[in-house]
Amino acid sequence: MSKLAIDLENLPYADGDFYGFEQLLTGKEQDRLAEIRAFISREVKPIAVDCWNRGEFPMDLIPKLAEIDLVSPVRRQGYSNVFAGLVHAEATRADASIATFMGVHDGLFTGCIEALASQEQQDAWLPDIYALKKIGAFGLTEPLGGLDVAGGTRTTARREGDNWILNGAKRWIGNATFSDWVVVFARDVADSQVKGFLVDTSVSGFKASKIENKISLRTVQNADITLANVVVPDFFKLANANSFRDTNKVLKVTRLSVAWQAVGQQLAAFDVARRYAVERTQFGRPLASFQLVQQQLVQILGNTVASMGMMVRLAQLEDAGLAKDEQSALAKAFTTARMRESVALGRGILGGNGIVTDYEMAKIFADAEAIYSYEGTHEINTLVTGRAITGISAIV
Repeated sequence: MSKLAIDLENLPYADGDFYGFEQLLTGKEQDRLAEIRAFISREVKPIAVDCWNRGEFPMDLIPKLAEIDLVSPVRRQGYSNVFAGLVHAEATRADASIATFMGVHDGLFTGCIEALASQEQQDAWLPDIYALKKIGAFGLTEPLGGLDVAGGTRTTARREGDNWILNGAKRWIGNATFSDWVVVFARDVADSQVKGFLVDTSVSGFKASKIENKISLRTVQNADITLANVVVPDFFKLANANSFRDTNKVLKVTRLSVAWQAVGQQLAAFDVARRYAVERTQFGRPLASFQLVQQQLVQILGNTVASMGMMVRLAQLEDAGLAKDEQSALAKAFTTARMRESVALGRGILGGNGIVTDYEMAKIFADAEAIYSYEGTHEINTLVTGRAITGISAIV
């Protein structure tokens, strides 16, 4: 084996954790993270690009994800939010689509049940949700309502005896083409409050159609949903989801997950760009020997470290019960902006090879655009933070 080949297999700072944030984890958490990292490397990484190219979700991966037991690491398994965040970053580093699948099922869907369902409802639903025997989705965004959905929810719910009747439409609902349940938020016609319902996707009147022609997160099965006189028994109305303020309790936490995705996406860009720069020869020298290429790699690393540092501190605040909405908003805005710069630098380092998925960077570059946009755009999260520091709202 040549010296170059040996160097490629033994690059320094292979974990990308330049400041050693993982050392803040307990020994048990570090062992568990290593186990999950090995699983992701073995089961997710090898199939990621092919699934993305075909726009198909690897259904046979779900039982394997169930075995590794990733759902609800904080509330159910007692791990720290720092650990949970690093796991989510590691999953994104391998494939943003699979990380998004887990973010929808675990963060949004399961988070809704844990935060907004009664104890009786949790006892009935959570065992199968935790075991991935029931896959969930989260139905909030609508065809005509994105950032303004809090005050503009058009999907309606009408109480009729022991049932609720739902009518309306939702858009960009991840996992919905194959999920068993969807949490649907609808405006109660009686009091105009947004309430949450657990909807069985097999019931009459429910339809999910895959959104085609995406350029980002192609493996994720986003769907348009229509609800035409869908009957939901009263037991499946989430007991503690009675206003949009209740829903926002879940969104605050899931913004953290998306910001961790921005960390993972930058780690992925660093991995691919650094390896390519060391391996690729130009003018008879490794690409990494040129000063401007080293500067670009260091900029990616600096962006990643800054993002990770912010997220570790915010996870610590979440563990202490001190995290605020505006802190989550700033984290989402800042880390995704740094991510956008990092993946662009990484794509540039690969030159023409950076626009084909054969070298993975094109996929990383494209997936970053979805992460930049969902869970509140950069602009709206900036204005949420701006409102917090000035006391003046500039959102409308």
